[in-house]
Amino acid sequence: MDILEVKKLWSDVKVELRDTIPAHAFYSWVDALEAVGFEDNVFSLLTVHMMAPQIVRNSYYSQMCNAFEKVIGKKIDFTIDYDAALAEKYKKEKKKESMRPRSLQQDDAPESSKTMDNLAQMQSFSNLNLKYKFENFVVGENNRFAHAVAYTVAQNPAKKYNPLFIYGASGLGKTHLMQAIGHYIIFNKPKLKVRYIKTEEYVNELIKNLQHGGERNARMDKFRQKYRNIDVLLIDDIQFLESKTYTMEEIFHTFDSLYNNNKQIVITSDRLPKDIPTLPDRLRTRFEMGLIVDITPPDFETRVAILKNLAEQRALNIGFDALEYIANNYVSNVRELEGAFIKVCAYADIEKVQPTLDFVKKVLNCEHNKKELTIESVAKAVGDYYGVSVADFLSSSRSQKVSSARHVAVYLARELTEKSFEAIAEFFKKKHTTMLYSYEKIRDELKINKDMERAVEDIRNSLKG
Repeated sequence: MDILEVKKLWSDVKVELRDTIPAHAFYSWVDALEAVGFEDNVFSLLTVHMMAPQIVRNSYYSQMCNAFEKVIGKKIDFTIDYDAALAEKYKKEKKKESMRPRSLQQDDAPESSKTMDNLAQMQSFSNLNLKYKFENFVVGENNRFAHAVAYTVAQNPAKKYNPLFIYGASGLGKTHLMQAIGHYIIFNKPKLKVRYIKTEEYVNELIKNLQHGGERNARMDKFRQKYRNIDVLLIDDIQFLESKTYTMEEIFHTFDSLYNNNKQIVITSDRLPKDIPTLPDRLRTRFEMGLIVDITPPDFETRVAILKNLAEQRALNIGFDALEYIANNYVSNVRELEGAFIKVCAYADIEKVQPTLDFVKKVLNCEHNKKELTIESVAKAVGDYYGVSVADFLSSSRSQKVSSARHVAVYLARELTEKSFEAIAEFFKKKHTTMLYSYEKIRDELKINKDMERAVEDIRNSLKG
């Protein structure tokens, strides 16, 4: 959702909250919250007050949820993040303001400041969700190189790695890393103009400006300048360009205009440029002329670190065993992991309890979901994906097609059902050592083969229903 729409929704929500939250609390904690994003049914708010997240969630959670539901029309959750860097700027600005002659001081509502106003203006122009920062991006082996490169780009836009192309499966943190670049730049290099756009939004905006009626040429000129008269362009999910000929033409000319004027370009995708069908060679080669980096699924240690980071942001007292449980059951991407954590937090807020391991098990019910998956159901899903039958897996066939698919079936059966290799060997009518070989073969291949990674992820998703 466009950041201006997000801000309008929050403004409407605040109107509702004025009647349900005491005035002193509203102006102290709620009115100063800054809307920064709305994704996956979670509304993101930012604050410069360290105690605001805990106070608002503990004392006014139900009022906030009811107000959001009334304005948006459905139940959603919300997050409140304390931004230490912004808080420091806020304090300095308030100090400067207090030292000015009273006649020159701003006569604004309580807790307002020039810093927050400037932040809102920069954010609106950039279209950034300012909760995505380098400070809260958890670095692991799966993303260490991508993080280092992104930070280098943020510090020195257009000096190195231009364009920067980040690719990986959905929900692994590409958008977070891209927007962290923008966040860093608008705070540390405020003279530079940054703009973030999702490819789908870019396509829709282009179509709107191409529609007949009025001054079409003038609209298109304004549209082009919007994305060419800037210093840093962040384009998310470029794979959606596929088959959109006119949009690809516009992107090509925008790319050339920015690159030739020494402006930074950052692109994300769920695949390599060469794997995007119908992408013209002249555009593909431009995407490949800078640096291409990938992000892979996080390992167990990184998943736990992500959860600990989320718990610290919310000042939530949750045991390590509960975090381990979540990390062990949500392995494919960061978005699912965070979604599970937010669900736990929401139930804990409603029931006014600290989430224990038993509480987390009750809320997420992962054991029940796993019990529904059998070796046979996994084998059937893999067979459907590769065009072979379960009977083929159980046969003595040594064809490359059957053998390759069987390796994947064994790997996923072990990952998703937690059955022993002996049980899996019994099902496939093969030796235990053969099953172990199949598992290790796919495990190792996933580290280097992006096509295999996508295939395994697609099959996982199909099994989730």
